[in-house]
Amino acid sequence: MATPKSRVSHARTHLRKSQWLGELSAPSLTKCSNCGEVIRNYCACPSCGYYRGRQVIKKIASEA
Repeated sequence: MATPKSRVSHARTHLRKSQWLGELSAPSLTKCSNCGEVIRNYCACPSCGYYRGRQVIKKIASEA
């Protein structure tokens, strides 16, 4: 069974992990072309149900 010859320091561990942790980011956002609300890219708008100019989710009108 393979075992490490010596302990890996915190600095070396953090340097290794920073290569891919620095690339992680929050999902990009855009405005809905129909209602103007901020939504995630490539997702239907949760408020109006439109995606790329056409309605893909039917929304029930709110009754006041």
